[in-house]
Amino acid sequence: MASLFASLGRSLIKLLIVLPVIIGLSISSTAMAAQWDAETLTVPAGSGGQQVTFSESEIKSASKLFKSNCATCHNQGVTKTNQNVGLDLEALSLASPPRDNVDGLVDFLKNPMSYDGEYSIADTHPGISSSDVYVQMRSLNDDDLRLIAGYILTAEKVQGDQWGGGKIYF
Repeated sequence: MASLFASLGRSLIKLLIVLPVIIGLSISSTAMAAQWDAETLTVPAGSGGQQVTFSESEIKSASKLFKSNCATCHNQGVTKTNQNVGLDLEALSLASPPRDNVDGLVDFLKNPMSYDGEYSIADTHPGISSSDVYVQMRSLNDDDLRLIAGYILTAEKVQGDQWGGGKIYF
């Protein structure tokens, strides 16, 4: 009888370990599927109101590009050197010129300018124009820059307030 209770006890412990894992996996896979709808993947292409829709595979590739080239200073959309300016849509829209569209961000990645658009910051921010100093930019082409811009513009839709939230969330 004791061995029966011991066996039941071990089975119950295994079930208590496995059940939360199964529930967690089923919840997280449902949440991930909901993130990649057409609305989430559609962002402004330029300042004229036109839209562009990225594919899920493009955003996944863009995530890798962002993490390997940008996340050192912009992890989770925060700007480590100036936490008042994040990569959230509101901050991007208030830049001059606005950077809340693919064309605006690609332009910035080619020729970085101050937030007010008054002067170049190519000597302190990686850009194609300063690839002699920031060598990681040498390997990025226009399509890579477009993908990075798409990732930045979709990230807030997927991650919510955590993206670009700055010091209030970290």
